[in-house]
Amino acid sequence: MSQAIDALRHEHDAILSTLQILRRMAGRARQGSADASDIAALLGFLQEFVDKCHHGKEERLLFPALQRAGLQADLVGELSAEHEQGRALVAALRRASTPVLDAEAFGAAAGDYAAFLERHIAKENDVLFPQAEQALGADELDALQQAFAAFELQVIGQGRHEELHDLLHRWKATYLG
Repeated sequence: MSQAIDALRHEHDAILSTLQILRRMAGRARQGSADASDIAALLGFLQEFVDKCHHGKEERLLFPALQRAGLQADLVGELSAEHEQGRALVAALRRASTPVLDAEAFGAAAGDYAAFLERHIAKENDVLFPQAEQALGADELDALQQAFAAFELQVIGQGRHEELHDLLHRWKATYLG
C-alpha cells in the first residue's frame, strides 16, 4: 500500500470515528442534553477536515491524477457528486442546529449524513483506492503524497491537522467512552 492511499484511509478512519460521535451527539440532543458548543465545533470539523482537507485532496489531486491515468471517469464523477451531496447534508445539519437546535431535525440529518458518508467511504476504500494503486505508478503515488502534504499546509495550515485529531480524541473520550 502506498503512503498516499494509506494517508487517505487513515483519514477515513478518523471520519468514521467522527460519525460515531455525531450519532451520539444527536442522541443527546434528542434527550435534551446536547452541548451546543460541541455540536458547533463538530460541524466546523466536518467542514474543515472532512470537506476542505480530505475531500480537497481527493478532488484537486487524486481524482485528476486518476483521470490522467485513464481510470473510469464515471467513477470519479460519481464520487465528486457524492462530495457535493455531503456538503448539502452538512448544510442540513447546520440548519437544524442554528440558531436554535431542533433536536429531531438534527438527529434525522445526523443519521442521513452518517449513513451516506459511511457508504461513500466504503466505495472509496473498496473500489477507488485499490484501482488507484493499480493505475498509478510508485513515482506518481510518491508525488501525490508530497502534494497532499503541501495541500494540507496551504489549506489548513501548519499543525492544524494535529489539532483537529486532538479535538477528535477529546470527543472520543467524552462521547464514546
